[in-house]
Amino acid sequence: MIRVPAEPAGRLSDAWRTCVGTGRIELALRRDHLDSLSLVQREIGFRHIRGHGLLSDGMGVYRPYDHEGARRVHHSFTYVDQVVDSYLALGIRPFLELGFMPAELASGEQTVFWWRGNVTPPRSHRDWADLVRATLRHLVDRYGLDEVRTWPIEVWNEPNLADFWERADEKAYHELYEVTAHAVKEVDADLQVGGPAVSPGADDWLVRFAEFTEGRDVPLDFVSRHAYTSGPAQHVPFGVHQTLGPASGLLEQFATPRRRLKDTRYAGLPVHITEFNSSYRPDNPVHDTAFHAAYLAPVLAAGGDLADSFSYWTFSDMFEETGVPTALFHGGFGLLTHRQVRKPTYHLYAFMARMGPELLARGDDHLVTRHPDGRVTVLAWAPVDPTGGTPGPDRHDVHLSIPVAARGEAFLRRSTVDEEHGNAYTVWRRMGSPRSPRPGQLDVLHEAAEPARAHRRLPLADGRADLRLTLARHEITLVELTPLTDETPPWWDERRLLGREAP
Repeated sequence: MIRVPAEPAGRLSDAWRTCVGTGRIELALRRDHLDSLSLVQREIGFRHIRGHGLLSDGMGVYRPYDHEGARRVHHSFTYVDQVVDSYLALGIRPFLELGFMPAELASGEQTVFWWRGNVTPPRSHRDWADLVRATLRHLVDRYGLDEVRTWPIEVWNEPNLADFWERADEKAYHELYEVTAHAVKEVDADLQVGGPAVSPGADDWLVRFAEFTEGRDVPLDFVSRHAYTSGPAQHVPFGVHQTLGPASGLLEQFATPRRRLKDTRYAGLPVHITEFNSSYRPDNPVHDTAFHAAYLAPVLAAGGDLADSFSYWTFSDMFEETGVPTALFHGGFGLLTHRQVRKPTYHLYAFMARMGPELLARGDDHLVTRHPDGRVTVLAWAPVDPTGGTPGPDRHDVHLSIPVAARGEAFLRRSTVDEEHGNAYTVWRRMGSPRSPRPGQLDVLHEAAEPARAHRRLPLADGRADLRLTLARHEITLVELTPLTDETPPWWDERRLLGREAP
C-alpha cells in the first residue's frame, strides 16, 4: 500500500491543456469540426489551438492583382476572421503557425499533403514580410493588442524535413525566421515569436538555430519542438502499422530543448512541444484504442514538469493530410472521430480535466490531486507493454491510502475506460466495421463510448480511505472521493422499502 501525503507536494501543472492541435485551420469552416471543438471545450477546455495553413491558398489571404500596369497585392482576411471568431467564441485562442507559402509568392512548386501546402521559400522576403505584417496588424485591429499578445507565433513547421521545407535547407530557414521575427516585432515588440518547430531527431538544428538567433540578435521568445515515439511506417491500404518506443521517450523529448539550451542565453525561455503523439501517422489504428490511452497516461501526468506546453496532435479526425478518411475509425489522430464519437484517449483528457490543482502524489501507475473543496481525485492506469507485442496482464492492482478531510465515510465515484468500457472502437469492430455507420449505429457507438461508472460509500479511518483498485488490461480509471455529509432523517429505514436492503 502507498500512503499518499496529506500535504501537497505542489501544484499540478496544466501544461497538457495549454494547446491542442488541429489539421489545417481552414477546417474550422466546417460544421463537424466546430461541433467537435465545442464538445472538447465543454468537457476538457484547452486554451490554445494550433494548425497548419494560415497563409496557404485555401485561406485566400495573399491575393496579387494587376492594376494600371502595375503588380499589386491585396491581403484578404475573410476566412481568417471566420476561423478566429469561431475559436474565440468557443473559449480557445490561436497558437499561430506562419505557413505555408502562398503559391503566387512561392519560389517553387513543391507541396505537401493531399491539400497541397506549398513548402518552398518566398520569391521575395520583402513581400513575405509585408504579408506577415499585414496579417498581424489585421488581427490586432480586429481583436485588440492585449488579446493578440497572448497568441504565440511560430515560424513554419518542421523545416528540418524536406517534405515540409524545400531540401530541408537550414540556411534558408534561418533567413526566413530572421525576416519573419523582425516583421512580427515591427507590429508590436511584445508579440511572442519563436521556432524552429523541428521534428524528433533534429536537436542539432535546435542548437544551431539558437546560435544563429543569438549571433545575429534575432528575436526569440520561445523554442518549439515536436515529439513522437513511433518507428517506420509499415503500409497497408489506407493505413499503417508501426512499432512504438516507451512512453518515457516522449518525456525525454519534452525535456530535450531545455537540456540542449541550458548553457545559452535561452535557458529560461518557454518550451512549447507544439505537436506530440505516439505515431506521427494519421492512419495508424493505435490512436483509436484503449491501449493508447493507458500508454499516454503517464505522459499527461508528468509532462508539465518538462515543458510549458505539449500539444496533442489532434483533437479531431477531421483531418485530411493523406486524403479524406475512408472510414469512421481509420487510425486518425483525433481525440474524437467524425460525428463526435469519443475515443479512449479523449477520456484520458476529460479525466485530467477533473483533477484538482493540488498535487498529492504521483507514481508509475497513479496521480492523486485535491480540489479546494476537499474532493480528492485519483487517476490510475494499467501500465502497458509499449511495443504492444504482448497483451499484458488481465489485471493490475493499485492500493492507496488516501487522505480525506472528513469523518465517517466518503462518497466514491469511479469512471472506467478499458477494452470493454468507454471504447467505441471495440463495438465498431463487433458490428462489422461499418465505414459509414447509419444513424442507429452511430447511436450505439456514442453509447458505447460512455465510460463505465460506479458509486459507493467508502469508510474512513483516522481521516483516510483505504482505496483498492483492480484495473483491467489497458484500463484508465478516475476515482473521485468527496467528503460525505449524511442528511438521512433519523426515522428513515431503508429496510422497510419493498425489495431493498440497508445500503
